[in-house]
Amino acid sequence: MRVVADTTVCVGAGQCVLSEPAVFDQDDVDGTVVVLSERPGEARLAGVREAVDICPSQALSLTEE
Repeated sequence: MRVVADTTVCVGAGQCVLSEPAVFDQDDVDGTVVVLSERPGEARLAGVREAVDICPSQALSLTEE
């Protein structure tokens, strides 16, 4: 699985960081999502899926690549 973030629609709510801080961070300038690990391990997938589900702007997705 690969994490994809669309920073053009991200509103900087930070819910992703709260869900999985080892995978997501926020840009220091505008607060948009920064993906720290595009291919998180199996242990992190539950948190990543939660982040995708609760993202208020739907800026996050998972692909099978």
